[in-house]
Amino acid sequence: MFVNRTLTHWLVIAGLAVASIVSLAPVQAADSLVVYSGRSDKFIKPVIEAFTRDAGIKVVLHSAKSTALLNKLKVEGKQTAADLYISNDAGNLQTGSNLGLFRALPDELVKDIEPGYRAPDNTWVGLSARVRVLVVSTKPKVDTSFVKSVFDLANPKLKGRLGITDSTNGSYIAGVTVYQRTADKEKVKAWLKGMKANVDGKVYAKHSKIVKAVASGKKDIGLVNHYYIYRHLDKHPDAPIRIVIPDQGENGMGVAQNVAGIAISKHTSKSVLAEKLVAYLASNKGQKMFADANREYPVLKDVPAAKEVPVAGSYKIADVPMHELATYRSETLDLLDDIGMP
Repeated sequence: MFVNRTLTHWLVIAGLAVASIVSLAPVQAADSLVVYSGRSDKFIKPVIEAFTRDAGIKVVLHSAKSTALLNKLKVEGKQTAADLYISNDAGNLQTGSNLGLFRALPDELVKDIEPGYRAPDNTWVGLSARVRVLVVSTKPKVDTSFVKSVFDLANPKLKGRLGITDSTNGSYIAGVTVYQRTADKEKVKAWLKGMKANVDGKVYAKHSKIVKAVASGKKDIGLVNHYYIYRHLDKHPDAPIRIVIPDQGENGMGVAQNVAGIAISKHTSKSVLAEKLVAYLASNKGQKMFADANREYPVLKDVPAAKEVPVAGSYKIADVPMHELATYRSETLDLLDDIGMP
């Protein structure tokens, strides 16, 4: 289905503006924090609960889509209840920085995290990284050996065999942005058109459903974030699937990467507590929890990823700074609208 993203964006803002007029911000305890979280609870809640146990600071998560929460922050302004904002997408984080919604983090908090994983002015910092990979069926007689690049997903051989998310998915948008920064734009456009033909309007709301579809034989290959494969294998260790990291080799552009991250609201009155939460999530202990529980890649070099996932540094990553995912986001959305991606 064609999505008019510009109209949707302003409708969200208008609706939130009305909501902010007719409702009052919830009363907060002095030792509590409110976080607008664009991450699924299953990815962030275990680490947040550990922080509360260790620090004695209660955290209230308001979970929704990252973009909707960013719009909410913008509309609420000084009246916002949010002390922090978490997004599953660097593009949303940098957009918030560009809008002046966040305050800069102290250098001491972020100095151990590579510059490529945080805002140029330190107004947000990445907490965990993920890569866009292929989940492939290992069932007999299923041939996907010709797929070496994400661009091969446009091959007509995959008609009816391909699984992708709908084009409003944050990781999908970020991935297309990376490909536009590293490959010829006409090639990207042809790729999208080819995938659109291959899925014939039938897309998935979640990456986990793509992995499940490949494992069950409904699809032969899918484009997903890497950790969804391992989360499925945790429950179904004999599932006939494997991971393929695309676009490697001498001429490969490298795999697309994105980060989930956190920022402190410009208008919080609890900056000291907020900084404690950021410090915890960016600490060795917090990073290890992201790695072990979610199979995400830590952003601290000395914290190893889970043993199941491909070793960090063993594959090529597309050379696109995370903050550029915001700079070129509108260009990507225009392209998706122009093609009418489902």
